Amino acid sequence: MIESHEGKVLSLRNLTMRYTGKQVLTGIDLDVYRGQIIGYIGPNGAGKSTTLKIMLGLVDGYGGEVEIFGQDIARSDHTYKRKIGYVAENAEIYDNLTASEYLTFIGELYGMDRDLAEEKARKLMQEFDMADVFHSRISSFSKGMRQKVLIISSLLHDPDLIFLDEPLSGLDANSVMIIKDILEQLAAKGKTIFYSSHIMDVVEKISNRIVLLIDGKIAADGTFEELREQSKQGSLEGIFNQLTGFDEHQQTAEQFVDIVMDGERNE
Repeated sequence: MIESHEGKVLSLRNLTMRYTGKQVLTGIDLDVYRGQIIGYIGPNGAGKSTTLKIMLGLVDGYGGEVEIFGQDIARSDHTYKRKIGYVAENAEIYDNLTASEYLTFIGELYGMDRDLAEEKARKLMQEFDMADVFHSRISSFSKGMRQKVLIISSLLHDPDLIFLDEPLSGLDANSVMIIKDILEQLAAKGKTIFYSSHIMDVVEKISNRIVLLIDGKIAADGTFEELREQSKQGSLEGIFNQLTGFDEHQQTAEQFVDIVMDGERNE
């Protein structure tokens, strides 16, 4: 059971961050509750990855307060991390290990018994139709297979708070549907999921709350239906483009295609 006040899992108060003189985060206030799937979106450079790394305890030097499970992470020890799962956008994975070795190792890092971690990893690999490669080296895996191993590694220890940064990279359509259903069922059982992606239609379908970050601050926060009502746009992509001020995509595409086809007209 999550030890938090009234189901609050995560709280950011006036979160700021500067890198080499540049203000990356300009004062984020955010409360996240048990069972929510947060779609965390924004253009490149908006501060999404910085926010995630601060919450994960990977970056310090920030201003403001970050509370996870009711603890100020600047003052608490590392034990809160045992209840967190994470899939990084560009995750490093030990290619020379087998899937069994890697997942058992990750499980032990989170304090799991070795035999339990290995058995649970084997069962999860089987659910992804990967039982036959459980003892194969990860170096022989396709991108999609590696991504499934990373997803398993983030969930193996039964975390209460899960951070996913572009978790569907390299997955086929069937696998995407499975992961979507897994996330919905985890949330229904009280897990909290922080989902960051550039794939707007997936964020729209998965999230029950969407937070849009622009220039280091929150520009929109609500359900898809609430954001659609406010913006009068029919899709999350349309809402995103309106709020970020990006309306040149069609013109850019036309100019790009004109250049591509210019050779044909000159023949």
